[in-house]
Amino acid sequence: MALQKGDFILLDYVAKVKETGEVFDTTIEEVAKKERLYKEGEIYEPKLVVIGEGWVLKALDESLTNMEIGKTKTVEIPPEKAFGARDPEKVRRVPLRHLTAKGITPTLGMRLEYDGKMATVRAIGAGRVLLDFNPPLAGKTLVYEVTVKKKLETPEEKIAALIHRRIPTVEADKFKFTIKAKNVSIEMPQEAFYLEGIQVAKRGIALDIQKFFPEITAVKFTETFKAEPKAKA
Repeated sequence: MALQKGDFILLDYVAKVKETGEVFDTTIEEVAKKERLYKEGEIYEPKLVVIGEGWVLKALDESLTNMEIGKTKTVEIPPEKAFGARDPEKVRRVPLRHLTAKGITPTLGMRLEYDGKMATVRAIGAGRVLLDFNPPLAGKTLVYEVTVKKKLETPEEKIAALIHRRIPTVEADKFKFTIKAKNVSIEMPQEAFYLEGIQVAKRGIALDIQKFFPEITAVKFTETFKAEPKAKA
């Protein structure tokens, strides 16, 4: 069955730079470890994508309707549809002392902030540093190896995935929720009570649910603080 705009899918991918074969992003933990991309605390799992919502690069998003569930497909994205061409005007030499004064010891390939913009260190010479303000992947052709793992069908599956997208550090099945008429009630697990940015995440979940389920007019979150069992004397 063909996928279409608005479908909720779970996607695994390995993203490479065509010119070098270097992997720069993946949803798969073992690939991240093998390619030395692995970050402690990062969540590696299939990514929720609603087709047509721009949650992945536009050229990749547009190719998803041609995919079949469970089959790996390769999508090649030229620079103009990815991060644009490299602009030589965005490369500047700056005095090394400007960086050391901020406590930065530049190394080749390092990403740093300078004048409020992110740059990559391309060369270090006599008292000067060559900074490249182009996006790291500008001018590169990207190759995505993509597998649609699953299509989410029921409102329950979709809402669970929307919650998990905003609060990925807490296991999805710890959130209990009910859908009644025009209301969704979400019982927050204790692990989520004090997470940084939790109010912003809750607002995002409510907006997401109302966007994709226009019939829902209210999203309610409850936090229940249970009394600690008293120790017997």
